[in-house]
Amino acid sequence: MVWASAVAVTAVGIGGWVGLSAGSGGGSGAAAVRAAEVADRLDLPWPREGQTSIEVEGLGSLGSKGGQESVPIASVTKVMTAYVILKEHPLKDGEKGPEITVDAAAAQEAHSLSESSAPVREGQRITQRKLLELLLLPSGNNVARLLARWDAGGQREFVVKMNRAAAALGMTRTTYTGASGVEPTTRSTADDQLKLARRAMKDPVLRAVVAMRDTTVPGVPGPVINTNRLLERPGVIGLKTGSSTPAGGNLMWAAEAASGTARHLVLGVVLGQRPHTTPAEGLQAALESSGRLIEAVQKDLPGALGEHGGRAVRS
Repeated sequence: MVWASAVAVTAVGIGGWVGLSAGSGGGSGAAAVRAAEVADRLDLPWPREGQTSIEVEGLGSLGSKGGQESVPIASVTKVMTAYVILKEHPLKDGEKGPEITVDAAAAQEAHSLSESSAPVREGQRITQRKLLELLLLPSGNNVARLLARWDAGGQREFVVKMNRAAAALGMTRTTYTGASGVEPTTRSTADDQLKLARRAMKDPVLRAVVAMRDTTVPGVPGPVINTNRLLERPGVIGLKTGSSTPAGGNLMWAAEAASGTARHLVLGVVLGQRPHTTPAEGLQAALESSGRLIEAVQKDLPGALGEHGGRAVRS
C-alpha cells in the first residue's frame, strides 16, 4: 500500500532549489497544488520489498511504501553521526574546522577485514571537515567511532546525543545504538530517515560533502571513492549508502528534478533491499531501486506539476 499526504504547497527553497506556488489563477481563493494529486499523476516504480519514502521539498510526500516497522539501517546511520557532529561543532561552508588526532583505536580499525574503514594512521592530525568526508564517502566505521570519542568522550555518550537529536526531529520509530551503523540494533524506518534527510540537506557543509564523488587522505596515494555510485548520474547530489547482511541494501538519496529553469529537490529513502544476502548484493539492489525511482521522478515530475497549474517560485 502507498500513502501520499495531501499537504498544501508553500514557497520554500534551499541552496538554489525552489518550492511551488499556487496556480496563477489569481485571487485568495486560488487552489494550492496538493502533493497527493501530483503523486497520483506519477507512475513510480516502487521497490517490491523493503521500505521506501519520497518527498519533494516544498511540496510534500510523493508516497511511502512498506509499512512502519523499524528495521536495521546499517551505514545510513552515519548521516545522523555527521548531523550531530555539525550540530555540536558547526562549520561554515569552506571551513576545515579543528584538527583531530587519530587515536590508536581508529588506526587499528583501519585494517579491519570485517568492516568498512578509512585509511588513517595513529597520530595523524586530520581536520573535522576531512573526517566528515572519510565518514560519509568510504563509510569509515573507524572514523565514526573516532568522531564520537572526540565529541563526547565515548561512543555510548555520543549515542545519547544521536537519540536525543532523533527525538527532536520527530523520529519516533528510530533507535541508535552506535555511531557507525554496524550494529543491527540500530533501527529506523524510511519515513523517519526522510525527516533526517530533510534536515541534513539544509546544512551547507553536510550537503557539500555528500555530493562529493571522491576525496583524498593525507599521505595516502590515490582517491577515496564515494560508495554512492548514483552520484555519476545527472542531478543526483547525495546522500548515503548502507548495507549489511541483516539490513540488506539501503540508500538515503537526494536528487534534482528540473522544470524549466527551476530545480526541485527530491529526497528519498530506500531500505531493506535483498536482506540476508551479501552486503554487496544488497547495496547493488538499493542503488538499482533508487536509480529507477530517481529517473522516473526526474522525467515525470515537471509534467505532473504543470498539469495542476503549479509554477516555480524562487525563495
